[in-house]
Amino acid sequence: MDALTAKAFAKINLSLDVLGTLPNGYHEVKMVMQTVSLYDSVELTKTEKGISLECSLRFLPTGPENLAYRAAEAFFKETGIDGGVKIYLKKHIPVGAGLAGGSSNAAAVLTGLNRLYDAHLSTRRLCEIGTALGADVPYCIIGGTRLAEGIGEKLSPLPPLPECHIVLVKPSFSISTKWVYENIDSCPDIVHPPTDKLIAALEKGDLYEMCANMGNVLEDVSIAHYPVLSSVKDDLRALGAIGSQMSGSGPTVFGIFDDEEKARNAKDVLWKKYKTAYICHGINFSNRR
Repeated sequence: MDALTAKAFAKINLSLDVLGTLPNGYHEVKMVMQTVSLYDSVELTKTEKGISLECSLRFLPTGPENLAYRAAEAFFKETGIDGGVKIYLKKHIPVGAGLAGGSSNAAAVLTGLNRLYDAHLSTRRLCEIGTALGADVPYCIIGGTRLAEGIGEKLSPLPPLPECHIVLVKPSFSISTKWVYENIDSCPDIVHPPTDKLIAALEKGDLYEMCANMGNVLEDVSIAHYPVLSSVKDDLRALGAIGSQMSGSGPTVFGIFDDEEKARNAKDVLWKKYKTAYICHGINFSNRR
């Protein structure tokens, strides 16, 4: 095999809690993460030597500043393989959106190169390599419905997201994840989400109870500086979402719908208002450990 194309799926956070700051400066988190069907295409082609990267979005870096490029560097360093790769990223996931697009691209490069070069690296080892690249990369390697703890690298499988339709809305700006985490420490009176109740709802397959127990502490920072995010949440609920919140550090806001027609209408209405909206569904990988 000389080439392959991998799908790099986006994620949303059904719950995101920050428990404190670790000695190394990272934040300790407790999150429920969910893969969704919006994805980038990552095309990998064997070359004799070196790494080259092209992207459908010309403003994105194509060198070591790009996480996908660094993932390829890490793969060849780990395996010692004498070879190279040409990477082409066809982007659909919005950039700087709280959907882990960059981490998902890096994960697809690691798993794709593992297949392309028949390197036989275990999923655990790929996740260890991914952790050094970014806290969300291990999750993006495994995917599905997962509890993420530590800095996000400690992953436990959860029952799958009940059947539903998900509308993603990204306002026309991006938010720095680093900036949000730096500012969460100074937020008084953080209300921690009831993550354990959300997990119990997943175990019962109860979509409505799950939505009632969603929460994201990073909203305290992002919405305070970008009040439009609160308006997006309100818009989604007004259009029939049974639950709505920000994903990651934002600015993407998602709504969960139990009716496909309502979800499609919401996507069309909010596309006109905010210019970027998608409809998707949950993706589960029950065979990945």
